[in-house]
Amino acid sequence: QLQFVESGGGLVQPGGSLRLSCAASGFTLDLDYYAIGWFRQAPGKEHEGVSCISSSDGSTYYADSVKGRFTISRDNAKNTAYLQMNSLKPEDTAIYYCAASLDTRICVLYDLPPGYEYDYWGQGTQVTVSS
Repeated sequence: QLQFVESGGGLVQPGGSLRLSCAASGFTLDLDYYAIGWFRQAPGKEHEGVSCISSSDGSTYYADSVKGRFTISRDNAKNTAYLQMNSLKPEDTAIYYCAASLDTRICVLYDLPPGYEYDYWGQGTQVTVSS
C-alpha cells in the first residue's frame, strides 16, 4: 500500500527553522506525477492547508499565515517533497501532514486544495515551537 511518511519535526525555539520531508513508501512511484500538499492541525483547531506544489510546472501556493516564511519543494529523483520552515512562531505548533494527489490540476484550481482532493496521506510529524 502506498503511503507517505513525514519526518523532520521536533521542538524548536521561536525564530528557528525546521525542514520537513515527505517520502513515498510502499512501492516505487514517480512523485513527479503527484501534486503535493502540506497541512497542519493544532490542538483545538481545524485542519489547515499550508502549501501546495503543482506536479505540472512546480508552481507553489501558500497560506497567508506562512507566506514568506515557508517554502515547499520537491525532488522527484528522490521521490521526496519538503517543507522548509523559517522564522517559526509558537502559533506554528501543530502536527504537520503531507498529502499527494494524482490530479495534477488541484494546486492551480484551488491554490490550497481541501483535504478531500488528495488521494494519499502521511501519518504526521509534530512541530512544537516554544522557548
